Amino acid sequence: MMSDSILEDIFIKRSQQKKKTSPLNFKERLFILTQEKISYYDYDVEKGKKKALKGTVEVDKIRCVEKVLPEENAPIERLYPFQIIYDEGPLYIFAKSDEVRRLWIHQLKHVVRFNKDLAQKYHPCFWVDGMWLCCQQGVKQALGCQVLQPKNGGLLGNPSRRKSRKPLPPTPAEEPTPPQPPCPQLGPSSGMTVIAEYEYTPVNKQDLPLRPGEEYTVLEAVDASWWRARDKHGNEGYIPSNYVVEAGHGFERFAWYCKNINRSQAENLLKAENKDGGFLVRDSSKTGKYTVSLYAKAPGDPMGTCRHYNICSTPQGQFYLAEKHNFSSIEELINYHQHNAAGLVSRLKHIVSNKADKAPSRAGLGYGIWEIDPRDLTFLKELGNGQFGVVKYGKWQGQHDVAIKMIKEGSMSEDDFIDEAKVMMKLHHQNLVQLYGVCTKQRPIYIVTEYLSNGCLLNHLRDSLKHPSPIQLLEMCKDVSEGMAYLESKQYIHRDLAARNCLVDSNGTIKVTDFGLSRYVLEDDEYTSSAGSKFPVRWSPPEVFLYCRFSSKSDIWAFGVLMWEIYTLGRMPYERLSNTEIVEKISTGLRLYRPQMANDRIYTIMTSCWHEKPEERPAFQDLVVTIQDLLYELQ
Repeated sequence: MMSDSILEDIFIKRSQQKKKTSPLNFKERLFILTQEKISYYDYDVEKGKKKALKGTVEVDKIRCVEKVLPEENAPIERLYPFQIIYDEGPLYIFAKSDEVRRLWIHQLKHVVRFNKDLAQKYHPCFWVDGMWLCCQQGVKQALGCQVLQPKNGGLLGNPSRRKSRKPLPPTPAEEPTPPQPPCPQLGPSSGMTVIAEYEYTPVNKQDLPLRPGEEYTVLEAVDASWWRARDKHGNEGYIPSNYVVEAGHGFERFAWYCKNINRSQAENLLKAENKDGGFLVRDSSKTGKYTVSLYAKAPGDPMGTCRHYNICSTPQGQFYLAEKHNFSSIEELINYHQHNAAGLVSRLKHIVSNKADKAPSRAGLGYGIWEIDPRDLTFLKELGNGQFGVVKYGKWQGQHDVAIKMIKEGSMSEDDFIDEAKVMMKLHHQNLVQLYGVCTKQRPIYIVTEYLSNGCLLNHLRDSLKHPSPIQLLEMCKDVSEGMAYLESKQYIHRDLAARNCLVDSNGTIKVTDFGLSRYVLEDDEYTSSAGSKFPVRWSPPEVFLYCRFSSKSDIWAFGVLMWEIYTLGRMPYERLSNTEIVEKISTGLRLYRPQMANDRIYTIMTSCWHEKPEERPAFQDLVVTIQDLLYELQ
């Protein structure tokens, strides 16, 4: 592989039809991606050598990278197309597998994330014979017909590198721009067949029950979280989209694949099973990569050890754990190593699965449920006192675990919050605490959310975490950064990011909560400086002190402080200073010291969040990539 290359693969390339009369052809080419360009070469398969250079695309000219819907009755070698849109139009490439396609799309999006004029829309279908198949437009440079949604690893430009920036408010009294509602996400194609991963029992007449393993046909993507579907008996209704997977795609259908599980959680699962050769496959910390976690017990060793093997790929798109044992798919690789150790500490003897775990949270208890009848709530125990009042654990309709915030009168601007709650319910991510609904017909009003059994991150750090490993601490930071990157992609500002506003689920996953709620605080000492302005002083940057200007960049500052909380196991930031002293000293350059448990690279991430100028701080998406890369190295 070339010294400066990022990826190399042999793909089929479609001719670009630069003239309407040009015939279509498909040729195999060796593609090489570097930081500056994509080059593709003629390739001698028999000799394994690249030949003449056939074309290049400059990275800074790329406007969009995205999948393409495959053509009807596509041959097997053209089932996984993706497109690179640049100034000369679309370049269509066909990968050999969905895993390889996802890897290339993710890496390309990362490389071009700072490009100017990134596309906001794209064409999901091919340009063929002078026409876009998706929208029938006859102009090759026509604006796309589908909104392009930034996701983790998506085409998210770094605002700090863009020249067009909004000025600071002219006066400190001016209200910041309210958050925008979530953009609609691209849904599945109509008629797509999906398989239920989890059981879903309808909570109203509109919903459709799901039975694990059964197939359903998607009729309409109502929004990102709820789809209208039909079962095999012809019954129709709404289903939570994160309870199903597309039939025939992905690893979800394999018992050995554990979704949404990190290294520490994998080790806990394998050790609990306590079987020599117990294994699972999980998403690596680096998006688009996979890791095999394997538990082995030597004779006379009651404890056993966990090993983690990253699944690597060759330039030809094959996969391997041990060199010289290459396979065209990850399924074939796992099957081989179930019968042969071939360089691993043990063969893969026993599948260890988290499939029996409870279903993930969904965006709402049922489709369209927003106003919750308080008579459907059962209060079981008090969890604590929050800034808005008592928080209790309970059940909805006697079976669904929920947390209920009982808002004490006078603590919140209630009418404004109620207007905002519908927008907040549509925010859905595995690292955000899900808002299920509100009870507003009586006083006090209730806010009903997902319940997380391990409570507040701050208490978890102080009381429960004993001798954490560097990977454990960094995984916590990764969880928070990914939840915040999602909020950032929705133009949603948290305003109060801190360890006290994160919760820990039963598996140890960290989820961000109370995003946006600080706007509705009426009185709280934690949020009031000596000058009377309301903000979380110890987590706030200079532009909040000076202008009351909140943005995703002020959230970035708070994330750096939250990282510091994690690496000090819950110490109070600036513990010896008053709020007034903090404001004065931060404005003159004071920053938190390096925690003993944080090495220089970790502290560098923290300090990058504390640049005085907001535009010099990274975006959350950049932090996600940095933390993912660091975790990948540690594995």
